[in-house]
Amino acid sequence: MKFKKGDKIRVFVGKDKGREGKIEKVYSKMSKVLIVGINIYKKHIKKNEKMPKGGIVELPRPMDVSKLMFICPKCKADVKLGYKFIGQKKLRICRKCAAEV
Repeated sequence: MKFKKGDKIRVFVGKDKGREGKIEKVYSKMSKVLIVGINIYKKHIKKNEKMPKGGIVELPRPMDVSKLMFICPKCKADVKLGYKFIGQKKLRICRKCAAEV
């Protein structure tokens, strides 16, 4: 997977279309990422020891990487990421401006 924790992304499909955020957690086997403040859903909680009244809680859900675009820190554009090999190192690069990410 080309996305990593801390990358800045933009959503281009779905209810959060056009919103930007940072990746908080990456689920590589499911090819999903958790983004702060994006893809928030409401969950009804029964009353329990932690919440004696119960209620409605807002939770972020993981989002599929196919709905996201990486934002290049240099050219500030939505880009696809490519790879470049330098010796034994594999570096991520921006396909528009060829800057290392």
